[in-house]
Formats: sequence, C-alpha cells, structure tokens
Amino acid sequence: MTRSLYAGAAIAALTAGMVQAESHAADISGETITIAGPFLSPEADNLEAVLDIFEEATGATVTYVGSDSFESQVVIDIEGGSAPNIAVFPQPGLASDLAAQGHLAPLRDGTADWIVENYAAGQSWVDLGTYADASGADNLYGFFFRVNVKSLVWYSPENFEDAGYEIPETMEELIALSDQIVADGGTPWCIGLGSGAATGWPATDWVEDMMLRTQEPAVYDDWVSNAMPFNDPKVIEAIEAFGMFARNDDYVAGGAGAVATTDFRDSPKGLFDSPPQCYMHRQASFIPAFFPEGTEVGEDADFFYFPAFAEQDLGKPVLGSGTLFAITDESEGAHQLIEFLRSTEAHEMWMSKGGFLTPHLSADLSVFGSDSERGLNEVLLNATTFRFDGSDLMPGGVGAGTFWTGMVDYVGGASAADVATSIQESWDALQ
Repeated sequence: MTRSLYAGAAIAALTAGMVQAESHAADISGETITIAGPFLSPEADNLEAVLDIFEEATGATVTYVGSDSFESQVVIDIEGGSAPNIAVFPQPGLASDLAAQGHLAPLRDGTADWIVENYAAGQSWVDLGTYADASGADNLYGFFFRVNVKSLVWYSPENFEDAGYEIPETMEELIALSDQIVADGGTPWCIGLGSGAATGWPATDWVEDMMLRTQEPAVYDDWVSNAMPFNDPKVIEAIEAFGMFARNDDYVAGGAGAVATTDFRDSPKGLFDSPPQCYMHRQASFIPAFFPEGTEVGEDADFFYFPAFAEQDLGKPVLGSGTLFAITDESEGAHQLIEFLRSTEAHEMWMSKGGFLTPHLSADLSVFGSDSERGLNEVLLNATTFRFDGSDLMPGGVGAGTFWTGMVDYVGGASAADVATSIQESWDALQ
C-alpha cells in the first residue's frame, strides 16, 4: 500500500466517526499539535509518515522533534513551561514519575477497555500505562505504539536440519534438546555478557524471562518495584534457572568461564561456523545486526519463541520493550491523535516500512515486508502476558548498575543468594 491509500482509508474511518466519535467529532483543523520523543531518522521519518495520515484526515498540523537526550530534555521543557502536547517515552519509569508530579493528562474514558479488547495481552498494556497521580489515584496515561520482543532464540535452520533437531515448544523440551546436543557431541548455546561499561546486561534479560516463566506476572511486578526484595527465594530460583544454562560448561561455547568475557555482539557468530560452535542464542529482535555480513534472516538464521515451562502453566509470557505516547500539554488535538493511534491504518503504515511490531489484533500482517517480521509479530500476538524489561524499570543504580555487575559475579561463580542479597543492599541504600 502507498501512503495515499493509507490516508484515504484513514480519512474514511475518521469521517465515519471511528476515531473522532469519542471526542464528539470536534473540529481541530488549523490546530498545531507538538510531539517530542527519542526517534531520530529513519524512525522519525516513519513516525512522520503516520502523522501525515492524521494531518490529512483532520486538517491539524503535527510537528515532531526527536532528541537523543529526550529523557532529560522533556523534563527541562515541562519544568520550563514549554511541554510538548505529546511525549513519546521509551520507558514507562519516567512517565510514571511525571504522572505522580501532575505533569501528564489521563487518557480519555474508554481507552483502557479498547486496549483490553484490541491488543494481545491487552491488560498487560493497560497495566504498563497506568500510574498513580499526585493524590495516589491510578489513571491510564500511556498508550503503547511500537513494541520490541526479547523472548527469542536464534538458530541456523540448516544446522537443525542436518542434526535432525526440532523446534522445542516448551522449556522442558528446550532443556531436553540442549542435553541431546551435548550427547551428540555439540554445544547448545552461545552466551556473551560483554558490553563495555554495560557488561552484564544480557544476563538481566535471561533472568527476567526466567522470572516470567517461573512466577505469576504479579510476582514479576512486585520484584521490579521492590515490593518483593531482590533476594526473595523466587528471584534466586530465576537466577539459578539462568545459571542452569550459563554456568554449565557443556552447554556454553567456550565453557562457562567465557560467558562474562565474550562480547554480546560477537556471541551469536558461533551459530554460523562450520562445524557450529553452538546451535542456539537467546537474544532480542535486534541481534541480526551483528550476524556475519550477508546473513539472510529466514534462510541462514531464524528464531523461535523462548518457551515457557509446561508444568508451570503460565501461558506464553513475552519480555520486551516499547514506546508509549502520553499527553504532557492537554489539548483536543492531542486526545484525538492518541485516539487515531488506535486505528489499524496508523499501525500498518509503520509496519509497511519495517522496524515496527504491534500487539494490535486487527492489523493486517501481510503489510509486513518479510516473513521474519511477520513471525516476530506473531510471537507478540500469541503472548498471554507482556512485561517490560525489568532492569529498565528499576532505579538506574540497580537496573543499570548492581544487577549488571551482580550477574557477572554470578556467572563467575558467586552464589545466586549472595548476588541477590548484594543487589538488594544496593537498592536499600537508595532509600
């Protein structure tokens, strides 16, 4: 589809009252709506293509300004009395803080119900966008638009076919497959935690995924907020579940001692060696950027959902991240634009350009430019629970500090209990 076709569909939808009905079809022609966010080109260009549809449909003017220091700049703008009408937050934490300070406007009634009905794992998205205001009352402030998936395992289809391995459907099957690869003389996993000053962060994703596969979502939420301490036995269990893979010499290319020192960007390359150094690599949807030049996703490499334990009966939890749109300077146009982002046209425009996943159940997956993008989105649509990257929601000194370093200590031989207690002590010190 071209942009003009999308625009025509959106205009028809708006004229029929699909979007403006909830705002009483107020005329916003001539109104200027300002948006600030973290997107730079090409993401900013893709967002502006979406906003063009809204402009043509309503007669409003929308201006977007992107910044690589958005988180600090938006606070400066708000405190200086020059807040944008809408801010695009890459993490819910800052949005929650601003809501508590009275700087966000609640989304209109009916938005939460719409999300529950039209987004996969809809209640998860409502929960992630709901924060307490200055009085302590909860309101829905954030609408998620553009999501990333982390609960993925990458592999070489050719290697699997040559060895006769099948895609596991449960964690029990994944562990059995790992054992089979070892028995066959191979190494199942490539794992690397190296990332310069950020070394350790890939392990936090593993632990977060394991928390979602061993505990109810509410327990994960309590852990992330520290309502449940970091050294609770439930968290220690999740760390040790990660250790079942990362601290097993037979399971990891180079042995467990290489995990902390292997750069995460280099770690998946063992999938493509002949013979393969490993058969699987757990990492988010961005990792193909670090595959050997010329690697074709869908042919040379593919992915499957990092499965849940069948015995836990926790459905299909998905770990990821995403951007949420919130109103920081309330106007009629701002509310109508948020409502417009619910339309399939808004989602499909960016889907057609790539680099965009959505939990919208009615979006047409044929719009994606590749089977791999469709497959990634299907992982998202099949989710029964979605949770944001936990370390990104924790205080910086923990989530981007002691959690990272603690995981390095853990793969180096420290006990999960000692590491978890050390991380909790660092959290307590922030109080």
